[in-house]
Amino acid sequence: MALEVVMVIISDEMIKPSSPTPIHLRNLKLSVLDQISPPIYVPLIFFYNHHQLELKKLQISSGVDEKVMLKVKICFFECGGISVAISLSHKIADGTSLVAFVNAWAAATRGETLEFKPSFDFASVFPPRDLSVLESTQTVGCTQEKIVTKRFGFDKEELTKFKMINSSGSQVKNIPTRVEAVSSYIWRRFIDAAKAKEKGSTKTTSFAAAHAVNLRPRKSPPFLQHMFGNCWRPAIALSGPEASEAELVGKLRGAITRMDGDFIGQIENELCLNVLSRSVELFIKGGLEKCLFSSWCRFPVYEVDFGWGKPVWVCTTTLPFKNLVILMSTPCGEGIEAWVNILEEDMKMFEQGQELNI
Repeated sequence: MALEVVMVIISDEMIKPSSPTPIHLRNLKLSVLDQISPPIYVPLIFFYNHHQLELKKLQISSGVDEKVMLKVKICFFECGGISVAISLSHKIADGTSLVAFVNAWAAATRGETLEFKPSFDFASVFPPRDLSVLESTQTVGCTQEKIVTKRFGFDKEELTKFKMINSSGSQVKNIPTRVEAVSSYIWRRFIDAAKAKEKGSTKTTSFAAAHAVNLRPRKSPPFLQHMFGNCWRPAIALSGPEASEAELVGKLRGAITRMDGDFIGQIENELCLNVLSRSVELFIKGGLEKCLFSSWCRFPVYEVDFGWGKPVWVCTTTLPFKNLVILMSTPCGEGIEAWVNILEEDMKMFEQGQELNI
């Protein structure tokens, strides 16, 4: 039986800085990676005191307002629980930046000395560019179609099984990570659903998986983790319809491995627009079924303590992208929750006949 949540708005206000922003900090220069980031908010919801509810009433409106960089919604439940929903503009930050900011904010509320010293220098590393040659770059992948989101859980034993199946006969260095293993498993489910949908058709479809990769640790020397902004690119793997999970994980692992210092160098120099245009062309190409992955499993979201203790559960919400999968660690840290965003009419086909835990 679904739990009915009745929301009563206590206050709705715009919070302004306690002191004027210095003149030299009033304008943020976006890097080229900021420029091409989608015009959405990155959402997280933190639950305190064991409250896991249906989420639509707790999330923040997804409408984009260029004047609003950060949205926060705090809910107090009659039984004493609290949820904190946070959405940060993707134009100025990625998931890594968002979680670093929230942890610093939480530390400040506990009265601790802040170690977080954000740097806003990515524009000097990835200078802004004239992107007029890349039409609709920012909205590639976004859809106005009806998207539904469902959470699928994978425990420690299942993740171990996926890794063993996909690493049979491999050398130790080629054993997939749990994220790579579960991503290939879900990719295979997307492929199966697409094939079932096209059953009887003569249409030939190719399949692509794009996995968001944090570039910070892949630079030599690495970028500082506290460099604030967007520092990620999609690792793109291509496949035919009959590839096994082991083949898919190999393709995905290979694409992620190629995101090295040389790749970052291409973004830094004049090859940047060529790299970006190839990605855009791939995603607007017909006859190609795409699915998108972003892993937040290593983000320290369960360290966010505003003074009420650490959260008992952290989740995300619906994003306007077809076939988007957000991977997050379970509260115990040993499992993975996959938040699958998919067209409403495709969800049943995606689930049909699959051993997915909900």
